[in-house]
Amino acid sequence: MTAPLVNATPWQLARRAESMNPSVIREILKVTEHPGIVSLAGGLPSPDSFPIDAMREATTRVLRDHPREALQYAASEGFAPLREWVARQMAAQGLAVDAPQVLITTGSQQGLDLTAKILIDAGSTVAVESPTYLGALQAFAPYEPEVISVPCDDDGPLPDALGIAQGARFLYMLPNFQNPSGRCMSEHRRAALVDAARALGLPIVEDNPYGDLWFDAPPPPSLASRWPEGTVYLGSFSKVLAPGLRLGYVIAPPALCPKLLQAKQAADLHTPGFNQRVVYEVIRDGFLRTHVPTIRARYKAQRDAMRAALEKHLPAGCRWNVPSGGMFFWVELPEGVDATALLPKAVALGMAYVPGAAFFAAAPKPNTLRLSFVTVAPAEIERGVALLAQALKGTA
Repeated sequence: MTAPLVNATPWQLARRAESMNPSVIREILKVTEHPGIVSLAGGLPSPDSFPIDAMREATTRVLRDHPREALQYAASEGFAPLREWVARQMAAQGLAVDAPQVLITTGSQQGLDLTAKILIDAGSTVAVESPTYLGALQAFAPYEPEVISVPCDDDGPLPDALGIAQGARFLYMLPNFQNPSGRCMSEHRRAALVDAARALGLPIVEDNPYGDLWFDAPPPPSLASRWPEGTVYLGSFSKVLAPGLRLGYVIAPPALCPKLLQAKQAADLHTPGFNQRVVYEVIRDGFLRTHVPTIRARYKAQRDAMRAALEKHLPAGCRWNVPSGGMFFWVELPEGVDATALLPKAVALGMAYVPGAAFFAAAPKPNTLRLSFVTVAPAEIERGVALLAQALKGTA
């Protein structure tokens, strides 16, 4: 008789795998696929903003003019003309950078992973905002850092509080229309933060997926432009073209570039060369100068619709800031209301949001939530917010 198996699987997981958790947002998005749900949860760009005709024409040109090169393995650094385009764009925004400092990544999310891979040791410290981007916390977690939260106000991290991060491998920030809070750091705050970080010798990782999505005025110059040798800068094509292309980039000080490249080679050899060539073909002649303003106009109208709906429907005791760009409202519910516990009730009524607790590295605020306004028409935005208000009845 065969002895029973003591363990049903021969596999032993690495310790780092224990730090990996499913995305709260992705799990909620599964719920929003149910018919009739008004989803204000996912941070997805509006598909109505995708330049489908331009992509179709660019794809035809790439396959006509450079089919073999486009379908072959490519350089790990990325398509040279695209890297040069990124460098020129950054120079126009005040960040002097050479193309060899630009690494094309498979979405800016990969940039977070590569940066974490070369900078974080198990037990080392990483500093983040409060709240911060959930995807960054997920990217950092497998490398087993100690994550500390820098105290923040509505303008971002407090410069006088950076002392708690002294000795950290880096401070991770999203200065422009932050996910999840929607806040945009002022010129004064950026200058003070960079001065404080430089004095402490605290490097900065600056994530900027939303900077082009301003509504009335562009945001102040980047943190990287103020301290290029102390900042890694992450950018993305997802919000201005289409996220399905999975194209982002890292701009790093020359001292970090070789290790980032080696990490990239180990991860996936290179970002799809075909996608890079198609995107370059679309943007090379200034397409974004006319395309991005159409996205801003669309999103601004939807932002205004959500602001009006919040003012009309949410009860006293709720608080929010009106974002001047980006994709999100950050809502604080009355004290004592748990947004995670409230979510099933909201879904049962027909709407979904993302509870805010997942965006905190420590000391989460259970009465917070994130609402996205860019993928839902204004009438549906109002209906979703009205359903949220209905779910709130009797909770406070």
